Amino acid sequence: MSTSAAERAEEFQELRPLLFSIAYRILGSVTEAEDTVQNTWLRYMASPTVPTSTKAFLSALVTRASIDVLRSARVRREEYIGPWFPEPLLDDPYQDPERSAELADSVSMAALLLLERLSPLERAVFVLREVFGFGFPDVAEAVGRSEAACRQLAVRARRHMDLGRPRFAADRKEREELASRFFDALRDGDVTALRDLLAADVQMSGDAGGKAPALARAVIGADNVARLLAAVFPTITRVAHLEPHEVNGQPGAILRDRDGNVAGTMTLDVLDGRVQMIRSVVNPDKLGHLGPLADPWTVAREVRRARQGDEP
Repeated sequence: MSTSAAERAEEFQELRPLLFSIAYRILGSVTEAEDTVQNTWLRYMASPTVPTSTKAFLSALVTRASIDVLRSARVRREEYIGPWFPEPLLDDPYQDPERSAELADSVSMAALLLLERLSPLERAVFVLREVFGFGFPDVAEAVGRSEAACRQLAVRARRHMDLGRPRFAADRKEREELASRFFDALRDGDVTALRDLLAADVQMSGDAGGKAPALARAVIGADNVARLLAAVFPTITRVAHLEPHEVNGQPGAILRDRDGNVAGTMTLDVLDGRVQMIRSVVNPDKLGHLGPLADPWTVAREVRRARQGDEP
């Protein structure tokens, strides 16, 4: 039985959030995930196949396409200037109450960086099986391997992920309250308050890709991080606005210039009532999906003038 173009379009739109969420977790890029989903749509509309399960069929198409994109992207990432972080995701479009814990954990910056250590096939199998709960027959069809091979890939991937998987505070309210205190202390330049909120071995690093001002290296230790943040951010907030916002399922913020344009994002990894990791993304190539972009060099110049006592 054939399906009309209108029926296919309706089915695809219903599944688009799932397809994007699969692609994003495999690729770590909003832009590449959106492009991959669009290409999946084109292939689906051109395909003569009438699938028994549209969900399984489209998930297989988007997974194969994502694996191909990831293999080529890895070459570019090896040549990337400075730390490479995933593109910030403000809202995951796919929701499943039965798998809410897996979905939230897997979209964090920390988890996505762990996924970077896996091979493309391991990453795809892990995402489909462990995150979205696909059965092994569908996983095998999606990646073009036998069920036995997929089980082995899943075991290896799960072992790698479990060794480094972060354990975030389960209480969302507790995380939000800590983040609120953190950003208040950040705006005030309160070294003592910041130090009290940071883990002893906290790390702070940024992804600029050579296209925006950034830290020369990661800053480590509560005292070092607190002093740097307290010295810099009160001035930054004179020329820009820090807007608290969940980023990749974790407490974070969007930095906007005086006109409301996006200058960067910040995410906090929270564990045991302390901030364990602070990651910023200021590479404009990774921020375009969030809205109009600020010129990072202009913002940096305004900050410099403000620190020197000039009126911004």
